[in-house]
Amino acid sequence: MKKLLSLIALVLVAGCIFAQEKNIENLPTYHILNTDSVKVTTANLKKNKPVMIIYFSPDCSHCQHLMYEMKPQLNELKDVQIVMITFVQYKMIKDFYNSFGLNAYPNITVGTEGYTYEMQKYFDVKTTPYIAIYNKHGKLVKAYEKAPPVKELIKTAKSA
Repeated sequence: MKKLLSLIALVLVAGCIFAQEKNIENLPTYHILNTDSVKVTTANLKKNKPVMIIYFSPDCSHCQHLMYEMKPQLNELKDVQIVMITFVQYKMIKDFYNSFGLNAYPNITVGTEGYTYEMQKYFDVKTTPYIAIYNKHGKLVKAYEKAPPVKELIKTAKSA
């Protein structure tokens, strides 16, 4: 019985340590293939500018709804670097990018991480869209497990 309790205690301690290591407070390092088939990483971001990472799926109705609501207000986010990351194939992101006319917004990068799922694991994404906003120093301001109202999203991003 003592051995069983010791084993359970060990598992609980290991679980707590792992949970503490799961830290999204700092801007993650990502590697994506953008809509021009160019590899883009965190190093491509402009310094001293806030970053909004949106983990999405092009065929997700909630993600599409978010973009329909955001699109008329994207000019309010022109000083925020928006990085939209997905795991789906290149053709789907290209279609999504073109459908929403995102080429008109130089502050928006759309890309796929492929089947590495690094960002999906980093943020522990359970549903899309998942949104994380980082300030100009790369520190987390707020993370959203589900899309908030666009006004709230803009307010948070502008305060970053």
